[in-house]
Amino acid sequence: MQVIDQNGAKRPEIDFPEAISSQKYNFDLVHQLVTAYIHNSHPNTKAQKNRSAVRGGGRKPWRQKGTGRARAGTIRSPIWRSGGVTFAHVFKPSKKKKVNKKMYRAALRSILSRLINEERLVVIDNLEINEPPKTSELKKIVSGLGLTNAVFVFKEKNPNFEIASNNLFNISSQTVNSLNPVDLINAEKVVFTVDAINSLAEVVA
Repeated sequence: MQVIDQNGAKRPEIDFPEAISSQKYNFDLVHQLVTAYIHNSHPNTKAQKNRSAVRGGGRKPWRQKGTGRARAGTIRSPIWRSGGVTFAHVFKPSKKKKVNKKMYRAALRSILSRLINEERLVVIDNLEINEPPKTSELKKIVSGLGLTNAVFVFKEKNPNFEIASNNLFNISSQTVNSLNPVDLINAEKVVFTVDAINSLAEVVA
């Protein structure tokens, strides 16, 4: 595959791992991986509070009779402001979906091979962001490469890149050991560094 530098100039070509590039796209396997990944990424914390879960309301607001007002037993009644929800949604933890290592690696190989066939995978020799990291510098590099929606994959975490890309909506970074299949599929371009390509075979082969 053709390698370019961060300015877009061509560099010597490298051999992409054949075990990945020759993999046929398996839609069912990729679908299983993506659905399991999305399911397991849910925090499962969405819930509502009923009248017993809302804080306060232990004391009766006023006496039962003689005030002229409607009787009330608690200020946390569902018909009161700041009260509990009548039919509250209760949090029920769901079981995690398991994907075997062989399936995970085969699905990633399938995704990467499709990226290559669709010419959406780009290989860059290295990406260096000067200190202190600035968004304007990274934006200039990205626009010079003709990228608008891209995921950069490094061998290890690149703190300067992460800081500089915080304000760029469609630019993100990952490491080889923590690939996000959803981001890889949705990105217009996936940019790998040469070091990431060299260590990719150990992760997905």
